[in-house]
Amino acid sequence: MDPVAALLTTAFHHRIDEPNVEAAQSAIEALSGPLPGFHAALAECLAQGWIEEPVRLEDHAMQCHWRLVLTPTGVAQARRLTGAS
Repeated sequence: MDPVAALLTTAFHHRIDEPNVEAAQSAIEALSGPLPGFHAALAECLAQGWIEEPVRLEDHAMQCHWRLVLTPTGVAQARRLTGAS
């Protein structure tokens, strides 16, 4: 599967909330299979505005956290990819 499509459809169906990008990649690949070009796919999704910035420092947090969250346009793109309405 195309890595961009895999990221979008995984985010559409699952919550990815991990302590860092390495753990997030492992979690995503456990759900979707190996994703060569994972970082390039993340960059493409960000550039297209399909995902929010995944690295976050929440209020009062001691360290950053990594989450894969679709934007409204990302949800629409994921629905197109999955055939969901």
